[in-house]
Amino acid sequence: MTGDETRTTASATARTSATTVLPEQSGARTRAWRKRLLVAGIVLAALNLRPAITSFGALLEEVRDGLGMSGSVAGLLTSLPALCFAVFGVTAPRLARRFGPGAVVCAGMAAIATGLLVRPFVGNTAAFLLTSGLALAGIAVSNVLMPVIVKRWFPDRVGSMTGLYSMALALGTASAAAATVPVTDALGGDWQTGLAVWAALAAAAVLPWLAFVRDRGGASAAGEATPEPPRGDGRPGERAAGQASALRITRSRTAWALAVFFGLQATAAYISMGWMAQIFRDAGVPAGQAGLLLAVTMVMGVPLAFVIPRLAARLPRQGPIVLVLGVSGLLGYAGLYFAPAAGAWAWAVLVGIANCAFPLALTMVGMRARTGAGVAQLSAFAQSTGYLISIPGPLLVGVLYQHSGGWGLPIALMAGLMVPQMIVGVLAGRDRTVEEEAGAVRVGG
Repeated sequence: MTGDETRTTASATARTSATTVLPEQSGARTRAWRKRLLVAGIVLAALNLRPAITSFGALLEEVRDGLGMSGSVAGLLTSLPALCFAVFGVTAPRLARRFGPGAVVCAGMAAIATGLLVRPFVGNTAAFLLTSGLALAGIAVSNVLMPVIVKRWFPDRVGSMTGLYSMALALGTASAAAATVPVTDALGGDWQTGLAVWAALAAAAVLPWLAFVRDRGGASAAGEATPEPPRGDGRPGERAAGQASALRITRSRTAWALAVFFGLQATAAYISMGWMAQIFRDAGVPAGQAGLLLAVTMVMGVPLAFVIPRLAARLPRQGPIVLVLGVSGLLGYAGLYFAPAAGAWAWAVLVGIANCAFPLALTMVGMRARTGAGVAQLSAFAQSTGYLISIPGPLLVGVLYQHSGGWGLPIALMAGLMVPQMIVGVLAGRDRTVEEEAGAVRVGG
């Protein structure tokens, strides 16, 4: 009898265990779900970090005609992204410490959607600049926080996650370049509607980040163990109470090299995004094909943006990758100078390869600092300083184009800037960290 009772009790216990979800199992499922949602949010955010720029580049001639812009003013518009990224990007770490990175990225996506929806219909150049600035401010803070978020939430997968969102960024860039002209034609040739449709993609990117608006933590918000010191609330750039220090980032030669490298690659990228389609159109290439060529340049970043960060993360020095990308750029610019229409597809590919210096720069930001706080400081410094450096480039190209009546001088400028980019890129790619080079200021009690 006792044996029967024992077997009955054991059977009941087994059934109960099979149907009961333990608290730790429920927590693990929640963390896994939030982690997948975070990855989706990162990808959607990255998709929206360039369409505001490349959609405008594809319709630059139509926008100029519609708003009565001169070449110099158009050059100012192509310099506006760098200006906004420099001005607003530096505020991202402070905003993330105060509100949490999820809230800042969510607000950034909302700003992009609003700016893209409103700017085509404002009716004058000044208002077009202001509403473009709103969208670009949202892009700026998200730009800076992407390496921080990856370092904090995925510390053991910096290369692969950087590759993932860099690939998504390149895909969004290329999609806007390729699809804007056909979409505009399908909508009756109205450039205003053709630009405004990209607001829908930004609005979709708001949704996954709503789940992280109230999260002030870092890796813990996604169920990861944070590698940071145990005290403090884990926000990007947060320091342990009473014992933390802030890097004297400007004392680091590596930080300066990375900032200049970032600035020169951004100069090349924004000249390409803003003017490359026009270079082909002026060489006799039809508008639709010119848009496709710009898309080819941008789409090269889709596979390479995934491969390059993973390769860079495995190498102690990233200088060889810098040199390969730089030589590709020099060959592409030479082709644009001597035979822009005859070898258009080859030049588009080569310039696209050169523009993959962007995911390489982002990867080096994550590798040149040891901690999340260090990455936050380095990311803000390198991107803000770099974008300040890049401001004159697209504007100068517009001025040279207008006053010289051709593309010879602007292309020569683009090729000339590639040489110092290669030099500082090799310096930034050395195996060292900013913590090794920069002294620290004691913070807290």
